[in-house]
Amino acid sequence: MKYTFALIGMWLLSFSGLAQELTSPNQDLKMKFSLNENGTPVYQLTYKDQEVIKPSTLGLELKNDDLSLMNSFEIVDTKTSTFDETWEPVWGEQSEIRNHYNELAVTLNQSEKDRHIIIRFRMFNEGLGFRYEFPEQKNLVYFVIKEEHTQFAMTGDHTAFWIPGDYDTQEYDYTTSKLSEISSEFDGALSKNESQEQFSKSAVQTSLMMKSEDGLYINLHEAALKEYSLMNLNLDEENLIFESWLTPDALGNKGFLQAPTTSPWRTVMVSDDATDILASNITLNLNEPNVIEDTSYIKPIKYVGVWWEMITGKSAWNYTDDLPSVKIGETDFTKAKPNGRHAANTEHVKEYIDFASEHGFDGVLVEGWNQGWEDWYGHSKDFVFDFVTPYPDFDVEEIHDYAASKNVKMIMHHETSGAIRNYERHMDTAYAFMNKYDYPAVKSGYVGNIIPRGEHHYGQWAINHFLYAVQKAADYNIMVNAHEAVRPTGLRRTYPNLIGNESARGTEFQAFGGNKPNHVTILPFTRLIGGPMDYTPGIFEMDISKLNPGNNSHVNSTLANQLALYVTMYSPLQMAADLPENYMRFPDAFQFIKDVAVDWEESEYLEAEPGQYITVARKAKGTNNWFVGNVNGVTPRTTKIKLDFLEKGKKYTATIYADAEDAHYKTNPQAYKITTKTVTSRTKLKLDSAPAGGFAISIIEKK
Repeated sequence: MKYTFALIGMWLLSFSGLAQELTSPNQDLKMKFSLNENGTPVYQLTYKDQEVIKPSTLGLELKNDDLSLMNSFEIVDTKTSTFDETWEPVWGEQSEIRNHYNELAVTLNQSEKDRHIIIRFRMFNEGLGFRYEFPEQKNLVYFVIKEEHTQFAMTGDHTAFWIPGDYDTQEYDYTTSKLSEISSEFDGALSKNESQEQFSKSAVQTSLMMKSEDGLYINLHEAALKEYSLMNLNLDEENLIFESWLTPDALGNKGFLQAPTTSPWRTVMVSDDATDILASNITLNLNEPNVIEDTSYIKPIKYVGVWWEMITGKSAWNYTDDLPSVKIGETDFTKAKPNGRHAANTEHVKEYIDFASEHGFDGVLVEGWNQGWEDWYGHSKDFVFDFVTPYPDFDVEEIHDYAASKNVKMIMHHETSGAIRNYERHMDTAYAFMNKYDYPAVKSGYVGNIIPRGEHHYGQWAINHFLYAVQKAADYNIMVNAHEAVRPTGLRRTYPNLIGNESARGTEFQAFGGNKPNHVTILPFTRLIGGPMDYTPGIFEMDISKLNPGNNSHVNSTLANQLALYVTMYSPLQMAADLPENYMRFPDAFQFIKDVAVDWEESEYLEAEPGQYITVARKAKGTNNWFVGNVNGVTPRTTKIKLDFLEKGKKYTATIYADAEDAHYKTNPQAYKITTKTVTSRTKLKLDSAPAGGFAISIIEKK
């Protein structure tokens, strides 16, 4: 009997030492998994026989647990499978998405604790996803994560496009540097934000884009982030190993888990063609299918709004300047002196409704309509808004009736000032108010530090709230566009009413000193890997001092570049962000914004190089019309593209909106030229892009 037990033990030891292999459906990617001599899980990844991830360890450190889930494992079971389906998103870059992967599920046992976990790997043609799973069992039920120790060991000193690791914001310009230079560049990569906290000068955020010296494009991210803390990456610069670093709660804990449960997926995308990264659907495919039965209310929106004039300082959110302190339900605003700069007043909003109706826009967003903006941030104020009480100069009933008469929908704004408890307390009332006055979508905001105090935007507690807000909105048939929330990780597949996010440095920073000229050539490789961004493009007046003499900011983009963003920066929620009068100065260019679609049948990524250029073609859903966008970095460039994505045998009218010969984002940003020509699938185009310029093309089928 003892001899038999020894044999079994030897067999388990031998089995646990064997490497398990997993390949992609096209055989280009190969992953090896094994346990090292300490029983620690190890994986490595190759692409076309070229090493991408060197042997890297996996595991989780638990609080008050002498063993943790780090080592002393043995492999007790492995299961492999293949999955191949095609599913239809409610909205998106394409009408059908293929979900094809090979899977390896490895069950690991710690005999000392009599507990087990599963590490599940899914290999797609363009990358790898893996996660930790904690099945139901008697010896691992409630546990606290002290840290997750997932490694990504790099093969060289890659060029990285990164923003600083932070617990509260992603609103940074991207820095381009070698991995070994991150810590020395870290302080220069920081900029002021209303809520921010860094933890290491060698830490970066995902989605992290890199390029190796031998031409491989590598992207690290996560998918299906829920009931867990966001993952930053901390770099060991000497060994070039990234390791996960979770966002803590107010007490320093990284997550409270209850089995059965899982971690989010960790993703590694790799290709020798940058367009494959842009085209990848790994993030979506690693999320669960749609759980919303009635999706009829979920519709892409093109909108205008009373926003840019406030961002630039031309107008104000607050109704009065005479009240340094206000209390909702107690302060009598009818007795306060109006400041004369409050933008969200009935007559002014009607002007935006008229403009939207005349030019075919679906909605109008109004911010600053509700009481409380006089002292809304910077004071750690809990009861900051009630989300239903308007200022005296904003007539909710009148606006509702007027918008309905013009066939325009109003878009709600809920700024929480980080007071999550207050928002949840008022959420049902606020959503019911939206239903009553026919607001189909809400832009929510989380500016400032989170309340309860000490919690972070990217900690488990806040992440649970962000999803709760989306789930609760679905009960009221409402779409959500969350700003300053956690960056997306593909949850829009499961909850398609999550129609947009900000969670990055958007157009508003062009009025706060400007974004880097190549910013929009990096965002699709980084922030947009997780989901669409409400970037709010369409600025035609680049000199902000013309709106507000006290603001000398400059929009670092040409006008043609702004048009291209409607194609390259995918979102089902697209804003024409500038003032109506600026669009009327350039009605011929404005026509592209009016024409461009917001929901797509197909997307073709024609060329791309992170930080330098992106050219994308998309086919409008339900039509045979295409739209093309190109955004360029700081170096003038000539693009040569084939229109072979067009239907053969058909003729189209192409209207090309391009930089003029003397265009430049700083000195001559409004210089553009428009040409029209007949094109077919055999047509080739040669177009020039200025620094921070680009071009946009509408290609309409001839009848």
